[in-house]
Order: sequence, then C-alpha cells, then structure tokens
Amino acid sequence: MRAPSEDSRWVKTLARYGAPEAKRGVVELLVTAVPFLLLWTLMLYCLERYGYAACLVLALPAAGFLMRLFLIQHDCGHGSFLPGRAINDGLGRILSVLTLAPYDYWRRTHAVHHATTGNLDRRGMGDVRLYTVAEYQSLPRWGRIAYRLSRNPFILLGLGPAYLFVLKYRLPVGLMRDGKGIWFRVMSTNLAIAGVIVGMCALVGARDFLLVQVPITLLAGSAGVWLFYVQHQFEETYWASQGDWEFHAAALQGATHYDLPGVLRWFTANIGIHHVHHLASRIPSYRLREALEDHPEFRNLGRITLRQSVACFRLALWDEHSRRLVAFRDLAK
Repeated sequence: MRAPSEDSRWVKTLARYGAPEAKRGVVELLVTAVPFLLLWTLMLYCLERYGYAACLVLALPAAGFLMRLFLIQHDCGHGSFLPGRAINDGLGRILSVLTLAPYDYWRRTHAVHHATTGNLDRRGMGDVRLYTVAEYQSLPRWGRIAYRLSRNPFILLGLGPAYLFVLKYRLPVGLMRDGKGIWFRVMSTNLAIAGVIVGMCALVGARDFLLVQVPITLLAGSAGVWLFYVQHQFEETYWASQGDWEFHAAALQGATHYDLPGVLRWFTANIGIHHVHHLASRIPSYRLREALEDHPEFRNLGRITLRQSVACFRLALWDEHSRRLVAFRDLAK
C-alpha cells in the first residue's frame, strides 16, 4: 500500500488525538498497577505454599503487567499520559523504580531515538545497533563475530534485557552534555530502586524476593526488547543518509503497524501502532487505536502480524543498494 503523503499535514490531522485525559489515564494506571501488585503477592504466596513451579506459572502475566507499566512510563516521557508535564514526570519517575529504567535517562535517549530514527548518520543512541552491508564487510573477523552474536535471538532477548536493565541503565553514559542534573536524577532513581530492593528483602527475605522478582523482570525485559526490535527491524523499513533523511517518511515507513491479537495489544498498550506513534508521539497510548480506526489509510502501512514478525530475526544488515534489510545469508548471493 502506498504511504500517505509525507508532509506535516498528517501531524496536524493527528494532533486532535493528542490531548491526555486525566480520568482515562488514572483508570489505565489502576487496571495495570493493581493487578501487578496482586500477582506479585500471589506469586510469593504460591512460592511459600506450593513451591517454585506454581510461582513461576504466574510470572508471565505479572511480566505482562510490568511491561504495561513501562509503556505507561513511556507515555509519561512523551508528556502524553496525563495532563501536565510535571505530573507526567513525577509518575514516570515513580514507575521507573519498578521498571528499573531510570526515567530521565530513558526519556532523553528515547527522545533522541524519535528525532533520529532512520537516519544512517545519527545511529547509536536509543536504537538497536545496525550496520550497513558495506560497514559489516569492512569489519575485521572478530568484529563480524561480535555483531553476529549481538543479533542472535538468544543473546538479544536473553542477555540483552539483563544487560540493559541491570547494568546499562545505571549510568547515563553518553549524556555528559546534558549536565550534572541528569546524573543526579538517575542516581536518585538508582538509590530509590536500591531502597525498595533492600526493603523488600528485609520484609519477605532476599531469597523469596529474588525468586519472584527476577523472572518477572527478565520476561518483561525480553518482551520489551522484542517489541522495540520488531517495530523498526523489518525488511522494507526506512534508512537514509542525513541529506536525504526526512522525518515524516522515517515515521511512516520506518516503523511497523504490529497488528497483534487483542489481548497482546492491550498488554502492549497499543505501541504496535508504532508508525502513528512516531508521527505524532503526543497521542496517548489509549487513543492510538482510535486514531488508527479513524484513518484507515494507516492500517496496512508497515503492517506485520505476530507470525510474520518472527522472520524479522533473520534481518541484520541495511543494503543501501536495494534499500531494504537483508540477512547474513543474503551476502553470499
């Protein structure tokens, strides 16, 4: 399907969906946070009463609610979840204690991602590392091996989330130009996270706390990385050099409409409607579906299903000649 006209008129058209609703936001927060806390408590009860296997059965739905809390934090970063910048920032910082992603660090790098997505000359912050075919072929042998490993699904979804949420997000490296303020806010969040962990360990015991929290965090992190990956790493995505790069084209052509089943769409807070989100990031997650239904011209643009998305894992390099993502095996053809 041909993309809608790539100019600012779409931003103006979608602007009417960008007003956050206080009542709706509070309801969305409650129906996410309360079940998460109940499931966490129930997991602890099952661990003590029925054993770890029974506890782990509940880890998947608990991870789903934690991921949804992260996506609410994501909305707060865009100032789109509740009316008012200050209340969004406050809620985002509170939620980041649960998600382990310091709000100010993540908000800044994510803003860079939105401003530079699809720009070959501005890669490296807030995105998944991607090489062009020429760049990959110019790497030494060890560099190629390292890159292949970084794109391996088991490392990307296994070690990747652990690295991000346990190590990388602890220090805002790369944001030195933003001044000392961001370091102070990130360190404050880290202290709050440490305080919650110490408090919970004292309350329920370190062993039980870790047995409950670690699988939830890892599952939620893996699902979040998967979502972020699929939303931009698809065959007919958009990449261009600075001179040819255009924001609206990058938004509409460089992000997917990840058309998920209803239950998964709810747990992922409609973030699968990612092309619309990139075009108008001030639209609250709870209004993205409305915007899509009112403008069917976006429905089939970049659309992939859950089954089709599995194939995205084989794509690893940007071919500047064919202007599409290709697999390693395509290099031999």
